[in-house]
Amino acid sequence: MGRRYNSILETVGHTPTVRINKLGPSGVNLFVKLEAFNPMGSVKDRLALGVIEDAEKKGLLKPGQTVIEATSGNTGIGLAMVCAQKGYPLVVTMAENFSVERRRMMRFLGAKVVLTPAAEKGSGMLAKAVELAQAHGWFLCRQFENEANAEFHSRTTAPEILDDFSDIQLDYWVTGFGTGGTLKGVARVLKERSPQTKVVVCEPDNSPLLGSHLPQARADNGMPASSHPSFRPHLMQGWTPDFISKLTEDAVNAGLIDEILPIKGSDALQASLNLARQEGIFCGITSGATLAGGLQLAQSCAPGSNILCMLPDTGERYLSTPLFAEIETEMTEAEIEISRSTPGYRFDKPSSPPPAPTASPVKATPEAEQFLHDVLTDHSQPVVLFALEWCEFCWSLRKLFGRCKIPFRSVDLDSAQYQQNNLGGTIRAALNAHTGYVTIPQVFVGGEFVGGCGEVFDEFKSGRFQERLKKASVSYDDSVSVDPYSLLPTWLHPRN
Repeated sequence: MGRRYNSILETVGHTPTVRINKLGPSGVNLFVKLEAFNPMGSVKDRLALGVIEDAEKKGLLKPGQTVIEATSGNTGIGLAMVCAQKGYPLVVTMAENFSVERRRMMRFLGAKVVLTPAAEKGSGMLAKAVELAQAHGWFLCRQFENEANAEFHSRTTAPEILDDFSDIQLDYWVTGFGTGGTLKGVARVLKERSPQTKVVVCEPDNSPLLGSHLPQARADNGMPASSHPSFRPHLMQGWTPDFISKLTEDAVNAGLIDEILPIKGSDALQASLNLARQEGIFCGITSGATLAGGLQLAQSCAPGSNILCMLPDTGERYLSTPLFAEIETEMTEAEIEISRSTPGYRFDKPSSPPPAPTASPVKATPEAEQFLHDVLTDHSQPVVLFALEWCEFCWSLRKLFGRCKIPFRSVDLDSAQYQQNNLGGTIRAALNAHTGYVTIPQVFVGGEFVGGCGEVFDEFKSGRFQERLKKASVSYDDSVSVDPYSLLPTWLHPRN
């Protein structure tokens, strides 16, 4: 890095190669290329930029045209970044069984995410993307067949690897295949410019698409016609779809692959954990799987060999997957013991009483009382939430109102709007005197006091709150079914 960039897109690529110091056997040099250093945390940022800029250059993508693609997540996240920067609407199709972190990231970046049934697998989400593209005239990226995917890796990833090993011989390059773009794009350059480097491809041991040597049924346009007969569900999201992509098949037919290694899902999980805890490298399951392949290779290769493993992404998009299944959210027994080793600030002991106030209590002013009166008698905004800007209980109420499309006025007493002359404090004093409650939030409907977060949630579950809304002529979406208590902050759950 170390310079100014004109946009986030200029930061794609130039990811570091890092030595693995503790996990590999002695006598073998094991390295990893950390694609998590791309701006959106995965190797697919390269694919996204390459495909979009190629389509622009060829006139296939018009200004303002919607982009669509099927993705397990990382490609969609990369495309969401590129499309946000370039101004293209983006729709992605994604099987429902992929991690929720990914779909939320894409939506955060402005993309629309259309889920497809898990039973339809990767080919189902791909078919949906094709269907939508044809119906609406959208640009389909076709990451699994698009030569621009592989070409971008030939222009960026491969030269980076050659530069990193310009002073020593690279004996093995280890990768998964996924779309086949990284595999085809890098392998063909290595075969030309570093012919001594063996290309080793990893795949799940229970889903050996390449290892089976069975052909992939394919349509005339290169897209898969059906799921591969050897596909089985596996842990490595995005590493191997339920078909062999055209780009991967190109690499096979061109003789670019020297060895195929089957990887156990349990080995992938353990390698990811070991990378984090012994090397300080935070990565996902697919990265752990690729490293597991490198470790397997290191057991039998010649002493002094240099092995480079591609680590595709970061671990943050696997929080809801088996990778984090054993990672506690609450304190473990060991952590509880640490807490108990000193006397203060503990959940299992009563808090110390707050210090006596040193300043005079804030009193309501005529201005504050008039403000309160005006707000509670404003028939154009019958639902009023007196809140604090960053209070999690206030946000829980905002979530409920948002889900049900309930229009409301939020008076955020601690916001900059109410800070002059402590107007927010005096309004709160007037509010407390009016209701007899000292806590925030406080909710009114049609000038009637409902209560705080708990009272509103109780009334919503019983239907009483909806009756208040109808009485006050408040329009809202009464078809929404939601347990309001599910909207509370997670830290309210019982602790150890």
